[in-house]
Amino acid sequence: MSENETTQTNAMEKALSADPAALGLMAFAFTTFLLSFINAGIIPEAGGLDVVIPLALVWGGITQLICGAFEMRRGNTFGFTAFSSYGAFWMFVSLMLIFNNLGIITISDLAFGFSLLLWGVFSFLMWLYAMQANLTLNLTFLCLWLALFFLGIGDMSGFVTMNLIGGYLGIGSGCFAMYTGFAILMNSAKPGRFPLGPGIGKK
Repeated sequence: MSENETTQTNAMEKALSADPAALGLMAFAFTTFLLSFINAGIIPEAGGLDVVIPLALVWGGITQLICGAFEMRRGNTFGFTAFSSYGAFWMFVSLMLIFNNLGIITISDLAFGFSLLLWGVFSFLMWLYAMQANLTLNLTFLCLWLALFFLGIGDMSGFVTMNLIGGYLGIGSGCFAMYTGFAILMNSAKPGRFPLGPGIGKK
């Protein structure tokens, strides 16, 4: 192999060794933040969803799908499953709202609430792994599956309080996801600078 080919190979290996989790967690966090602010009643729903839709489609959706593909390339089964799934979730939500606004479909609160419960079940299963990984990822998924359950029950029952609780839990999930992504980013330059905390069963 020539020196030029060796340099190109090393550059490609270095690029593929970058941890996509920082980007994926940030994309998840800030998209979750914005929608959760609406669910919690902090931002009015009127007009607020029009801002959430493009953010959810591009950053929450497409970006996380890309991160999932790179996690697969790195051999990270959990990262591949999580980022690909939540990327698809945000695309599902944004496309559903777009089609509803165009009058192509009509959203059933009962059906959408049930879909959130199913996503809550999926997030609970992801939490079972995350709780063993590190503390901040544990708390991210703990808040997430609880938020989805409260939001799902709220949509199905019509109890606004359940949606408000789900909104605040979503904000909590976004906070922990943001910190985890930021810590991974900063620790890539200086390992151990920002602690993630031990997973359950780890010291």
